[in-house]
Amino acid sequence: MEGISFAYPAWFLAFCLLAGLAYALILYFRDRRFKEAPSWLTGLLGVLRFLAVSIVAMLLLGPILRSVETRSQKPVIVFAQDGSESVTASWSAEDSLAYVQDVNNLQQQLGDTYELVNYTFGQEVRDTLDFSFSDKRTNLAGLLRQVYDVYSNQNLGAVVISSDGIYNEGANPVYTDVKLNAPVYTYGLGDTTRRKDIVIKRVFHNKIAYLGDRFSIQVDVSAQNAAGTTVPLRIARIENGNRRELVNESVAIDRNDFFRTREFILDADRAGVNRYRISVGTTTGEVSTANNSRDIYVDVLEARQKVLILAQSPHPDLTALKQSISAGQNNEIEVAYQNSFSGNVRDYDMVILHQLPSRSAGMNNLLESLSSAKIPTWFFVGEQSDFTAANSAQQLVNVQASGRNTNEVEPRLATNFSLFKIADEVREVMPVLPPVIAPFGDYSAGANASVLLYQRIGRVDTEYPLITLGEEEGRRMAVMTGTGLWKWRIFDYLDRKNHDRFDELVSQIVQYLSVKNDKRRFRVSLAKNIFDENEQIIFDAELYNDNYELINEPSAQLVITDEDGREFNYTFNPTGRAYRLNAGILPVGNYRFRANVNTGTENLSYSGQFSVQAVQLERYETTADHGLLRLLSERFGGQLLDRAAFANLPQLLEERGTVKPVLYETATTRSLINLKGIFFLILGLLTLEWFLRRYFGEY
Repeated sequence: MEGISFAYPAWFLAFCLLAGLAYALILYFRDRRFKEAPSWLTGLLGVLRFLAVSIVAMLLLGPILRSVETRSQKPVIVFAQDGSESVTASWSAEDSLAYVQDVNNLQQQLGDTYELVNYTFGQEVRDTLDFSFSDKRTNLAGLLRQVYDVYSNQNLGAVVISSDGIYNEGANPVYTDVKLNAPVYTYGLGDTTRRKDIVIKRVFHNKIAYLGDRFSIQVDVSAQNAAGTTVPLRIARIENGNRRELVNESVAIDRNDFFRTREFILDADRAGVNRYRISVGTTTGEVSTANNSRDIYVDVLEARQKVLILAQSPHPDLTALKQSISAGQNNEIEVAYQNSFSGNVRDYDMVILHQLPSRSAGMNNLLESLSSAKIPTWFFVGEQSDFTAANSAQQLVNVQASGRNTNEVEPRLATNFSLFKIADEVREVMPVLPPVIAPFGDYSAGANASVLLYQRIGRVDTEYPLITLGEEEGRRMAVMTGTGLWKWRIFDYLDRKNHDRFDELVSQIVQYLSVKNDKRRFRVSLAKNIFDENEQIIFDAELYNDNYELINEPSAQLVITDEDGREFNYTFNPTGRAYRLNAGILPVGNYRFRANVNTGTENLSYSGQFSVQAVQLERYETTADHGLLRLLSERFGGQLLDRAAFANLPQLLEERGTVKPVLYETATTRSLINLKGIFFLILGLLTLEWFLRRYFGEY
């Protein structure tokens, strides 16, 4: 649709026509030269001049041609298929074929009228339609979030979810904060009949334990329609394919809707990744026995890190540091005071000296022990510190101060710090942290120092270091030239109701200090030691030459050995200046690996182990939950469909009357004076007039 508008009132067109008429009358009816011309010629020439002049005058009014284009967008119908294993647990081959045919028929009907978008969801959301039903997890809330993120600003007509209503990952979909502006229809799959079944419902356990410690395993046993049955509950450790039974007790099922929680304490007496199998006995008539056992993995570490906090006197910093460092599962913290400490600092992996060495007592022997044993040390310099002794004990920061005068200083993050990456949330909170107390004096950083935080005194940004890290003669150290760190921890809680940002900062400093340098020239790393059975296992490797420069020209190989002694050979792929290998998905079990590389002058190798654990979530809930699907549909204004309603969904959508196309109008404007056709029209009128005048000799 097109229209013309003018920059001036439309009645100005009358003046344009009058101008053209006046021009034609004066030229052809008042001028005596055209008295002898035929009357038709005079009239035609007058009309031509009238049109040409009128059009030119009209162009002076700034006419604009406005065109409107209308397009229609079909409503989007999202069809989401549950691809998890539990959907087909009770189906036969015929059931599967019939269901696929039903879906194909529905898709054909919907595709004629609507824009149909398909998803398959389970452990992840995929934008394809997949009927393999092989996913090990179900995340319904993740599907809703995906649909909202993609289609919240589009013409979403309806969402159709075909599922059994069982979810075992993510939030409850009924209570998610997703707000879809479209009805959600659900089609209930699976079997809602509660049949006889005994299930290991859930198992709670530590993923990490320490050699010599004890750890807890909590087992939830559930049973349906099995009253009067007594079954054994066993826990066994799987070692090289053999079972070593650790627990065996009886569970008496005294009602049809049975649930009981049992807790067991086991000894972590074997280092490495330990595989435990928790199983409950079966009974006749069970719908499934696959959910009567569950395997778990516990990584038993050989030793924990011992940290000593040694202080001049009681101080709130000590508790703040202890609580923060204790958040790490592999840290054992001890707090002691200089005047009563009788232990040996060589027994600790890291030492924190709070306002030590002090003016009241020397500790040369202890400092010498720390230095000779190269034990990582974190110094806190405060008003009680002996500054001369502190300067002698480390060369990261030199403090020139006297007396007990102090300053309140705020932290300022150094822009060039590179020893480790500072989390964005920690960076954001730095400018608003409360001030700490620093001795009044002059500060300077040493040659090997890397400053993490500088001091801001009042509104002045100084170059005085507040927290400094570095390495001296193979020993890592840190220095904080101030006390009052506890204020940061309290502020973090007041601001966020947790200590996450403070703990993150302290843990990064402790981790830097406690990490032992790996001097091996060939190293292989895995993201973790325990993988799920549907995860790809990726190895990263680094090779250094004699100058400790990264190289990857030599070919590197990897051999993975399973529990039965079978070997799988791989070759690393060079990536950048390192190596990477994707070993793919491996069966459940424990594995050892050995990587080798020949540099041309020597053979280098690296060994390790990892485990692949079964993902068994879909086995432990096989009764479909159509009640959840009904609640989900009601929340978004849809309904739970049976098979007949599922087949007639297009009619339901049509009867609803709200799933309609959206019309979009696009308006474009352009000035008529820019149209080439107008130019050629005026040129044609004037040319024809000139030609007639010349032809008839009236020029």
